[in-house]
Amino acid sequence: MYVELRFHGRGGEGAVTAATILARAAVLEGKYAQAIPNFSAERRGAPVEVYSRISDKPIEKHSQVRNPDAIVVLDYELIKMVNVLSGLKPNGIAIVNSPVNEPLDNVKTYCVDATKIAKSHNLVISGWPTVNTAILGAVSKALGIVSIDSISNAIAEQFSSPNIAKANAAAALDAYKMTSLCGDSY
Repeated sequence: MYVELRFHGRGGEGAVTAATILARAAVLEGKYAQAIPNFSAERRGAPVEVYSRISDKPIEKHSQVRNPDAIVVLDYELIKMVNVLSGLKPNGIAIVNSPVNEPLDNVKTYCVDATKIAKSHNLVISGWPTVNTAILGAVSKALGIVSIDSISNAIAEQFSSPNIAKANAAAALDAYKMTSLCGDSY
């Protein structure tokens, strides 16, 4: 059995990198993992989907994730544009980058202001906060499928600059500490 995730982001926010780092963190823990980008005519700011699977056993399925156990929303505004809950399994979990503490309808929702965290660590490219590593701290806290230490180690492997790796790992750790159940989420 495996855990399936679907990331919802915008082109340029780092959703593909987030899925890749998450998969690497799982592998560092001796698990099996996949990061599956969904490429089409993406452009900076356009909605994108990326998928991940993590398991203790080899994963033979290689396809998009239609019925995720969890969704990860990198940009709160996407909730108004895309049906992010589409196909979410019963008792599924939402992890949302949100400046407000509001749960999604009828879904156990974890919130963190990853945008604020990214800005506080100067993780901004061309004026856009890069929230991908911060949201991974929230994923670690909400799902417990990989440790925050493994996320930090995978981040260190991802970025060649030690300073950039350090800022991204610090953002992930801050998000891990600040992630909580949203409002009256059940």
